[in-house]
Amino acid sequence: MKTISKEELRELYYKDFPLWAEINYELLKEKAYELVDWENLLEEIWDMGRKHLDSGISHLAVILEHLYKWDNLRKYTRAGEEHGGLGWIKSIERARVEINKLFRRHPSLRAKLPEYLKLAWQDAVDELKLWLRDVGKEELISAIPEECPYTYEEAMTRDLKEELKP
Repeated sequence: MKTISKEELRELYYKDFPLWAEINYELLKEKAYELVDWENLLEEIWDMGRKHLDSGISHLAVILEHLYKWDNLRKYTRAGEEHGGLGWIKSIERARVEINKLFRRHPSLRAKLPEYLKLAWQDAVDELKLWLRDVGKEELISAIPEECPYTYEEAMTRDLKEELKP
């Protein structure tokens, strides 16, 4: 392996990430710990752990967005959308399945995800605002609550299909 200074390696992080990763891998393999770009390597390890949590937060945001639409905005569905927002029910079910897959693969996320309900709600609100603009109902944006109107348990278990039954 070509010799590289710590400064060059740090610069490589921004210029050629795959090469940076390859060199750090080789340095670690050779136990040349003093040459490793520890600062960026630690950041990357942190980011790897967050990737799955971020995915869970994203799926939770979809659930919250569609629960809110179901409860408050069904009459504003656009032409071409399934009647009464039935597509939202399917979307909620798919998002729950994806979250449960994450839990099977990464069990520690089961305890962490509920802590991010507020962040997921903020993401959901962003999407709700876009949707309301798209359907020409900007005046309803101010009615969206700042605090999440759902509990984590409700987001993960509420059965909207059951609510359709007479």
